Amino acid sequence: MADVDANSLETILTRDAALLRDTVREAGSLAQSMFRTALKTWIKGASSPVSEADIAVNDLLEARLRSATPEYGWLSEESADDETRLSRRLTWVVDPIDGTRNYLNGHDEWCVSVALVEDASPVLAAVFAPTTGEFFFAVRGQGTTLNDRPVWATSGSGLDFSRMAGPKPMVERLNTLGGDIKLHPRIGSLALRLCRVANGRLDAAFAGGNSHDWDLAAADLIVQEADGRMSDLSGGPILYNRREVTHGVLVAAGRDRHASIVAHFRNRPLP
Repeated sequence: MADVDANSLETILTRDAALLRDTVREAGSLAQSMFRTALKTWIKGASSPVSEADIAVNDLLEARLRSATPEYGWLSEESADDETRLSRRLTWVVDPIDGTRNYLNGHDEWCVSVALVEDASPVLAAVFAPTTGEFFFAVRGQGTTLNDRPVWATSGSGLDFSRMAGPKPMVERLNTLGGDIKLHPRIGSLALRLCRVANGRLDAAFAGGNSHDWDLAAADLIVQEADGRMSDLSGGPILYNRREVTHGVLVAAGRDRHASIVAHFRNRPLP
């Protein structure tokens, strides 16, 4: 696809947007049908839980998306990494169930998260939380919707800690007045936490270190297209579909608030 011009790419994205919307809804319905049922579970790596639901949803997404776009790369939390993705202009980046611990514990805040990345940047994104009824969708240059209605991040640069979510020690570094702060209750799905900046439910959200492309790519575009920004603490962009898919500390917020937070951390960097 290296020789695809801009007009052709936009036509392709229109087609793929419909494919993505339908597929993520189907995947969310499958995950919901298995939610709060007896599932086989196991641990991968040091401590990451996986269930047969994660695998079933991954298989559905892969079957639908890859059969329709066989020339695209594929990067999923629940698939073996195929580095041929590095040579593809377009790559699907997938988290079949983001917030697996919440899912297995019967809690509501989990989601299906899928992005289409062009080179290093997301151009399509869908995040669907069936249990809470939230379907975020974004197309590059066309804004963000929640359940088909346009949404935007909150404006301004003030810091209301009760409207911020993420690791408390990190957020506390923004508190120049001292004293204890009360954060928004924890949101176990990182993708959902970040997406809730896009519709103003949160003013800002942080990701601790060791997040991955599949946790972030869809939420990144959803925040950007809602007039927000998501970056590392220096303000640098997040690059996707690289050989290394792990990222450090990140922040998402409306544009002015994001700029204020980044400026704060430039003056007071993390140790």
